[in-house]
Amino acid sequence: MKALIVCTNHTDYPTKPQKTGLWLSEATHFYDELQDRNIQFDFVSPNGGPIPLDERSVESRDTTNEKWLHNPTFADKLANSLRPDQINPADYQIIYFTGGHGTMWDFPDNATLQTITRYIYEHGGMVSAVCHGVAGLLNVTLSDGSLFIANKQVTGFSNMEEKLVRLTEEVPFLLEDALKQRGAAYSKALIPYMPYIEVDERLVTGQNPLSARKVGRKVVEEMFEK
Repeated sequence: MKALIVCTNHTDYPTKPQKTGLWLSEATHFYDELQDRNIQFDFVSPNGGPIPLDERSVESRDTTNEKWLHNPTFADKLANSLRPDQINPADYQIIYFTGGHGTMWDFPDNATLQTITRYIYEHGGMVSAVCHGVAGLLNVTLSDGSLFIANKQVTGFSNMEEKLVRLTEEVPFLLEDALKQRGAAYSKALIPYMPYIEVDERLVTGQNPLSARKVGRKVVEEMFEK
């Protein structure tokens, strides 16, 4: 069994000098749940090559981050991610969109990633995403032309959380609003920044960085324990 972990290449905000990129724990905490089952993985990003890390997410106090950043295979794949056109979707039973603000720019309109997502879902695989990574699902359509997330239970980074990190003016759109506009049944935790996931059959989404481990756990449960 194999998982495809999707990461951003985008680092720049329109006006802020700080850099964005992958929110590291959203990859490490998710994969930490999968590795017990010996699930293989690849990283893919819109442009391929090295995955930039949001510097604010590289927490030395996070033992899971430390563990995987020092894992040669994980580190090597992170430095040499594949391009979407190098992916054969038939090789994967799980796709997972990680977050970080960069995803808001380079996930939503990537047609190849959308095609990969559709293939995995329509062939019985799991689709999962966390935080801003849920933006990767906004424009995915199914073979019948319908929007993938329409009428599905989803969560993702909330308007309130965006406000609390003071980046509402920087992002190209608000994820919560965009999900609702596409007919998704959006929900969130009562308190911002609490772990929260939504499950709709073979779709698992998490609201924020603290939800990544729960998403991984749920994906494993759905794949192996049903």
